Parts: sequence; C-alpha cells; structure tokens
Amino acid sequence: MPAPSDNLKLVAEETVIFVCDIQTKFQSAIYGYHELITTVNKVLKIAKVLQIPVVVTEQNPKALGPTAPELALGSLGPLYLANVPKTLFSMVTAEVKDLLKPRGFKCVIIVGIESHVCVLQTTLDLLSLGYKVYIVADAVSSCNKVEVPIALARMRQVGAYISTSESAVFELMADSGKPQFKAFSAIIKEDKETTGNALRKLRPTFASNL
Repeated sequence: MPAPSDNLKLVAEETVIFVCDIQTKFQSAIYGYHELITTVNKVLKIAKVLQIPVVVTEQNPKALGPTAPELALGSLGPLYLANVPKTLFSMVTAEVKDLLKPRGFKCVIIVGIESHVCVLQTTLDLLSLGYKVYIVADAVSSCNKVEVPIALARMRQVGAYISTSESAVFELMADSGKPQFKAFSAIIKEDKETTGNALRKLRPTFASNL
C-alpha cells in the first residue's frame, strides 16, 4: 500500500491523473460538458509538459460509448498508461490497482464524471488505499448540477483536496526556473479565457457550498 507523501503539495514525480468516464453518450446529459472538456484538455496538455502519467476509464462502454474523441489523449504517447473498461462505479478496479502498484504513485488527481457517483467512489477507494486525492473542481460535473457541490463537500469531508485546474497545475509546476516553464506558461496564457468560462459555468458558487 502506498504511503502518502509528507509533502502537502502536489509533486509531479509522485502524481498520476485519473480521467473518469468522459464518454460520448454523456455529451447531451452532463451539465457544462463543453467546459469540462476544455478544462480536462488543459490538464492533459500540462501533463504532457510535466511528464505526468494518465489513466482513463470507461463505464460500460458497450452501452455508453467510447471516451470522448475531443480529449487530447493521443498526444500523450507513453504517458497514456491505459484505458480501462469497467462495470464498477469506482475507477479502482483490479486492473487499475495492478497498474498503479509498481509505479510508486502517492498522489492522484481526478477529473471527469459523474461527481457524486464514479468520482466520489473512486475518491473513497483511493483514500482507503493511502493515496492523497485531489479533485479538480472545474473539471468534474454531473447530469444534475446540484449534485456537484454536495459531492465536492463529501469528498473534502473524507480527506480529499479540492482545487481548481489552474491552482493544481501551478502546484505541480512548483518552480518558474524549471526548463518546462516556458511551455507551461504558454498553455496557461492560451487557455486563460476558457479557464475563466469553465469556472463561471461549473463552479459559480463553489466557495459558498463548502
């Protein structure tokens, strides 16, 4: 079982990103789906710059379709560790556990859907296994938008860290003196408008719901 890092900050070298069930059949059902996609793509671009691995799951893909093609997963190369089909609501399947064990990850960042079902149950399972869990508040949603702040509050109560995409990626970057900072900064500037739009759409009253 992994031991949580003593460092309270996200550390890129200890981190894996989980992309939870962002599938084609959800497009018309999920609140703020377009904004969710843009935020997740920003996180994936930063993952490539900082060399952070990514694990994707699909909930019952025969019924709910494949992972959304709008996600920039193809550019990740070997950082894209797996796309795991599942029937469990949690992403922590036997296959995912086996994937994580030898790699020494301590921190898991979760983006995706639905906040109150698969994201929440993934969080509970990861915490029980000793991982530090970070939820990107502007990169999670549900069909019913009212479910989201309640789910975020629940996850915070049990020990997950709730952050925004910009805060989380700056935490991962840590130092403007690193050679990756120029590419990192370009992404932040390029996505400034879409980041603001996603926050206004997905988390307009986030602080008042914690």
